[in-house]
Amino acid sequence: MVLPTSWRKTTLGEVLLSVVGGGTPSKSNAEYFKGNIPWMSVKDMRSIIINDTIDHISEDAVNDSSTNIIPAGTPIIATRISLGKIVKANFDSAINQDLKALFPASGVNCDYLVGWYRSISRLVEGLGTGTTVKGIRLEVLNSLEFPLPPLVEQKIIAEKLATLLTQVETIKDRLERIPHMLKRFRESVLSAAVSGKLTEAWRGGEYSQKGYPENWTELGLNDVGELARGKSKHRPRNDPRLFGDNYPFIQTGEVANSNGYISKAGNYYSEFGLSQSKLFPKGTLCITIAANIADTSILGIDACFPDSIVGFTPKLEMCNVLFVKYLIDVNKSNLENFAPATAQKNINLKILNAMKIPFPSLDEQNEIVRRVEELLSFSDAILQKSSSALLRVNKLTQSILAKAFRGELTSDWRIANSKLISGVNSADALLKKIKIECEVFKSQPKPKRTTVKKTKGSGMSKKNLTVVDALKQAGKPLSGQQLLSATGYPSDVNTEQLERFFLDIRDALVLKKSIVKLDRDENGQDWFTLSVTTLND
Repeated sequence: MVLPTSWRKTTLGEVLLSVVGGGTPSKSNAEYFKGNIPWMSVKDMRSIIINDTIDHISEDAVNDSSTNIIPAGTPIIATRISLGKIVKANFDSAINQDLKALFPASGVNCDYLVGWYRSISRLVEGLGTGTTVKGIRLEVLNSLEFPLPPLVEQKIIAEKLATLLTQVETIKDRLERIPHMLKRFRESVLSAAVSGKLTEAWRGGEYSQKGYPENWTELGLNDVGELARGKSKHRPRNDPRLFGDNYPFIQTGEVANSNGYISKAGNYYSEFGLSQSKLFPKGTLCITIAANIADTSILGIDACFPDSIVGFTPKLEMCNVLFVKYLIDVNKSNLENFAPATAQKNINLKILNAMKIPFPSLDEQNEIVRRVEELLSFSDAILQKSSSALLRVNKLTQSILAKAFRGELTSDWRIANSKLISGVNSADALLKKIKIECEVFKSQPKPKRTTVKKTKGSGMSKKNLTVVDALKQAGKPLSGQQLLSATGYPSDVNTEQLERFFLDIRDALVLKKSIVKLDRDENGQDWFTLSVTTLND
């Protein structure tokens, strides 16, 4: 990838102070999972910012397992199962063994790091190895090519991404709501159709006390057509003699998934299969009476089907089959209520025969069907357009991220702010500072694993001095180890405490410039002292 000339290529491993993993407390001890300490796993990684975790653990669970408590705002990635995902929590959280916390050097903006990792999520996913569950090794992560702009440009990129991606998410959320809105629209159209409200102005006339137009007549389905159950009397039903190439055979699932019209079948019966079944003509309304009750679809072909489907063949001089379909669709929940509470829900033919439904004249049925199909076609067109738009929006996020980390989002900004990305502010100077900071960090004693002290209050530890205050109290330069002790951290400092200590050094050394680092002594120790500005203050 070609980067702007003011950027530098490095690797992820070269800009991280450390990578911290986690663990899972023993599931055999139920008490471990009754605490109030958030414990994060991949199932919590449903959005970039996490507000809480599903599971919470106790202080004993932290102390008795290999988990670590990660400070709020630290980027956390999945290294197993959900490769490519990265999140930040706005609270301190323990993590499990499938996650890793990334602690960047002070020259790397955390939001910039998160955005960059999102931009290469597919690459990370592709680098996973394993047969049943894919994971990515730490050395592979550390070797990922990392584009390093000057620090001020990193912040600009992070701000631009926050604005653009928030807009994208807003559009995406609105588009995702459209199918639900259209479903309600469809339901209201059908309800208005079978109640007479859709053709009220067209028809005129009053409503009866029963709630439907005066000139509508209550009839049974067997008055306006023929109801017949499908047949499949041969046992076993998978007998190979049943199947051939002659007669379409429709299954219950095909009715449910047909979108209202069946033009082809998944299976075909032979002559022998037809002798064990019944062929229903084109135009028959299929109504399921088992499993998914009252799903409907109209046959566009002559076909056979099993006894879990009832066929309604209309009397064309009395009813429009689409109007009957609307009636069944609107009454689906009522028909489901007749199903007995058994493992396999079903209704019988008697229930459909017993239904008494208000029917308008054939002319009004035809007018209702015309209006409904027009409105539903309009709804389908909107759904298709919104689905296409959603596909484009889903691609837009990755497109914006890719442009950001090629430097395209800030090309004009760099021209207007050349002084902010040159000299001491350049990526070259920044990379040198990062390398020094990483060396300082790695030269310190390896910290012990995070533990939690049991407390009655909400605090987990006493407040430590800042490195500036510690140097002021000492009144002389201190080595890194002396400064760690002077700030009040214990001798058995844990990972979380050591990270906070070095973040404090980073802020004082690089951002606030309130301290300076002296040359190393003959023992390789780094020494720190107050800057001239701080001494004068």
